[in-house]
Amino acid sequence: MHASLGLANCDKRQNGRRTKRAPMALDDPLPLPAQTQIWRIAAQAATIGIFIILFFVALDLARGILLPSVSAFVVTMLLGPLSAKADRHGVPQLATAIVLWVLVIVVVYGLIVALSTPVVAWVGKAPDIGASFQQKLSLLEGPLRALRDMRNALLPADAGKGLGIDLIAIVQPAVGIVTPALSQMFIFFGVLFFMLLARNHFRQLAVAFFRKRESRLRMLKIMNDVEYNLTGYLSVVAVINMGVGVGGGIIAWATGLPDPLAWGVLAFVLNFIPYIGALIMEIGMFLVGLVTFPSLTHALIAPAAFIVMAVAEGHFITPSVLGRKFTLSPLTVFFSLVFWTWLWGPIGAFLSVPLLIIATVTALHLFPKQVPELPG
Repeated sequence: MHASLGLANCDKRQNGRRTKRAPMALDDPLPLPAQTQIWRIAAQAATIGIFIILFFVALDLARGILLPSVSAFVVTMLLGPLSAKADRHGVPQLATAIVLWVLVIVVVYGLIVALSTPVVAWVGKAPDIGASFQQKLSLLEGPLRALRDMRNALLPADAGKGLGIDLIAIVQPAVGIVTPALSQMFIFFGVLFFMLLARNHFRQLAVAFFRKRESRLRMLKIMNDVEYNLTGYLSVVAVINMGVGVGGGIIAWATGLPDPLAWGVLAFVLNFIPYIGALIMEIGMFLVGLVTFPSLTHALIAPAAFIVMAVAEGHFITPSVLGRKFTLSPLTVFFSLVFWTWLWGPIGAFLSVPLLIIATVTALHLFPKQVPELPG
């Protein structure tokens, strides 16, 4: 009797051990109902991902041609309303293209002349500027000494070298990036002239590319709205940036910075770059102030005043002037700025907002927001 009970208890314990779940045991796994559909979606996603990667690689590899061509396209769209108004008044298309083309050349040439002289002068003073930096930044001597000691401990071979500032080594790559090559300038002005000359023909080809009347009408509306929004936005921003340029020149003149006119032009141009433009102005004013003024406190006056003006312009003036009509998401603007700057450098930073406007208008036409119907 006792033996049979022991065997029964042993069987129960063994059965209990057999039915005990392992740490990775699964409870009644079921196969997916549509595995073929999942693999089809995965293949489509992989194909789209490969296309996007190759598209970005092509944008990077063809930078020398695409950058001036896209810049010319944006300028052509910007000048589109002027060209359309000239057509309505019976002005020949060739004459309109020549006048607008010469106007762009004059503006670009004027900006280069206004900025080239002070930049050349400052680069020529590079040795004195480096020595002045070390003298004015004496407050940072302690941290710099600690950094130098740490470097000497990690790299004994450089122990005899000082912590000098080679300004020319810093300026030369920056100027090489910002200054476009002559070939790109030639491509830009060449493409710009032919785009201005063939603007109407280009619009006709874009519309005739589609067969259905609805598609043609949609394409025409996209081009008209792109020109209208791009011109409206950049025109208002240009007027605001003129005020910023005047303010920057006045700040430079009042604080004693050299070449106030150049500072005004630089403030006007850089303010077309969201976020980064004002930061570059503040850093530039501070660095030039270190060389120009006798004290660090005096060198901080101009950038501090420009910060106040930039904050007022960016947070109060521009939003109130633009209103909801041309409002863009700040996060979207930031991502566009980061992407195009990473891909095409400083010129890409200038093109980030215009390209975002073109993409936004096109997307809103292709994928309009569905307004829910309320019950009647």
